[in-house]
Amino acid sequence: MDNEIKKAREEAGLTIKELADLLGAPYRTIQNWNLGERKPPEWIERLVIKEIKNYKKQ
Repeated sequence: MDNEIKKAREEAGLTIKELADLLGAPYRTIQNWNLGERKPPEWIERLVIKEIKNYKKQ
């Protein structure tokens, strides 16, 4: 299973905590996605990846 959220997060230089803060999501949810323990619905995955790509690391 491809982990597109993890890939986009790493390319943006975001930590799991930074992504959770950016999305206003629980840290554990992002961690579960990152580890591949859970996968969000496809439409959520697309929105999260879009949000990451719009993020510009300072």
